[in-house]
Amino acid sequence: MNTPELDLPMAVPATGLPARVRIHEVGARDGLQNEKATVPTAVKAEFVRRLAGTGLTTIEATSFVHPKWVPQLADAEDLYPEISGLPVSLPVLVPNERGLDRALALGARRVAVFASATESFAKANLNRTVDEALAMFEPVVTRAKGEDVHVRGYLSMCFGDPWEGPVPIPQVVRVCRALLGMGCDELSLGDTIGVATPGHVTALLTALTGAGVPVSALGVHFHDTYGQALANTLAALQQGVTTVDASAGGLGGCPYAKSATGNLATEDLVWMLRGLGIDTGVDLGRLVATSVWMAAHLGRPSPSRTVRALSHQES
Repeated sequence: MNTPELDLPMAVPATGLPARVRIHEVGARDGLQNEKATVPTAVKAEFVRRLAGTGLTTIEATSFVHPKWVPQLADAEDLYPEISGLPVSLPVLVPNERGLDRALALGARRVAVFASATESFAKANLNRTVDEALAMFEPVVTRAKGEDVHVRGYLSMCFGDPWEGPVPIPQVVRVCRALLGMGCDELSLGDTIGVATPGHVTALLTALTGAGVPVSALGVHFHDTYGQALANTLAALQQGVTTVDASAGGLGGCPYAKSATGNLATEDLVWMLRGLGIDTGVDLGRLVATSVWMAAHLGRPSPSRTVRALSHQES
């Protein structure tokens, strides 16, 4: 895809920002799990292969959850062997010890657990209290670390909850510290319903680092429900965060939070980072082509503004 726009934007660095950002690509898992129609395993595998060809180094592959809860990812055992040889990190979500067993049996070396900062979402998503969920995850994390497996801890509802409203910052800090304390290598701070604003992001990150959580262990996961995802990402970068979750083509949301809309589109993130002179290692043209290809399989245009601008897709 050779278009003049791919020579843009002009890189104009800003002070106080990291030189490089690692994009944690979630489209193949968080994106496709929200599709009403199940995407064929072969298409998922090709999607991951194409994403790997763009220069992305971390591509979340699938989830080893019970098919009853996420039927779109019921093919995890079939999919993972198809992509496990790719020269990229392929984290997988494991909700419990059974999920960990399934992932380890296939050779997974990076796993993630999914916690909540609020009681309402913990009940809706895990049918447990926050502390009961943490107790469930502790043996999962302990066993994974015993196998020298990297563990990511997702934390949902860090900035707002559809049932409870505002989420107190100390509440989020407490759960973050608990996840790190049980052995998680990194945390992803989730704005599950997309209500965060830059000042809130700055305040939470300041509170976390003040509580002894190293910024190097933190990633951010923003939804664009209110159009704030890029602004919030910039605020996080200004606080030293260098890991940002994003979804190719803007796929995905949250099946248990009905007000949630799509994830931050990877292409929109790459466009902003390029303009700031921040290295991602991602070929934007190949990434756009990959999202256009997947949009064709899904039967609708990509919601990513950058994909639409560079591919001239009609809305």
